Amino acid sequence: MREASHWLKKEDELVQCRLCPQSCTLKPGQVGICLNRKNVGGILYAHRYGEISALSLDPMEKKPLYHFFPGSMILSVGTIGCNLGCVFCQNYHLVTDAVATEVVAPEDLLRAARREDTVGLSYTYNEPYISYEFVLDTAKLIHAAGYKNVLVTNGFYNPEPFEELLPLVDAMNIDLKSIRDEFYKKYSKARLAPVQRTIERAQQSCLVEVTNLLITGLNDSDEELRDLVDYLASVNKDIPLHFSRYHPMFKMDRPATPEERLHRAYEIAKEKMTYVYVGNIQLEIGQDTDCPLCGAKLVRRRGYSVKVEQLKGSNCGACGRPVHFVS
Repeated sequence: MREASHWLKKEDELVQCRLCPQSCTLKPGQVGICLNRKNVGGILYAHRYGEISALSLDPMEKKPLYHFFPGSMILSVGTIGCNLGCVFCQNYHLVTDAVATEVVAPEDLLRAARREDTVGLSYTYNEPYISYEFVLDTAKLIHAAGYKNVLVTNGFYNPEPFEELLPLVDAMNIDLKSIRDEFYKKYSKARLAPVQRTIERAQQSCLVEVTNLLITGLNDSDEELRDLVDYLASVNKDIPLHFSRYHPMFKMDRPATPEERLHRAYEIAKEKMTYVYVGNIQLEIGQDTDCPLCGAKLVRRRGYSVKVEQLKGSNCGACGRPVHFVS
């Protein structure tokens, strides 16, 4: 346990967390929505510092990151908790603290990255941002040692803490749950604007890919898909966009996303976005990456089986066009 960063002391031993837009105000003994920050005697503590729920070597494409060192493996670490309250959470056992944990130090994760000879470290599985102090300390070590830091995140951030972390981050997959603020409020207990702000800022600094989980009958209409695509295209049409198939989970029992809706989402997105992918299901569309200029096959994918073909660094090896990759 260590004192948290980014908080305000209030009267009567109240504290207000300023890490994310939830802005939890806590009495002594209370824990924030994220489960990672606690008021102890009028001081806010990161009371689960270094407590991890999972450590695994994963394909980069599992994050999913398709344009960041394709075909490589990355060490992945998860903690506990989240600052959202998604009723359809696909990793609710981590978010609700229903798994065993162990405590590690940032130095332990650096040693593990070296041992596995990996590209770097991915902070993933649950929401990494709520373990801010631990992620920041670890990211500093990983960065200084020449490895890469990856965040797989909901992007529900306050700007000031993010600016402190961002120079250490090499790639992000940000989950854009919907382009409707009403959806965020009703189904995720959050708001849309902070996530948009994170996407817009992050893509100026590191490689960003965006994932949209298509939930049957909630955020998969043509109108909503067009609005989401219009927004992302206005930010940067080269941001890789992943549509992911939803499965009934946690408190949501709607049927799994029909294949035809994933096909439709792909078609709509390809009208304006350069790189569109479909995941959590095996389809013929939305797997490979072709050069948008000459059509050469840059990367071929079948699940997590990846073959780099005409990709040469960040350019098409056939025509030389820049293709928005880090490799």
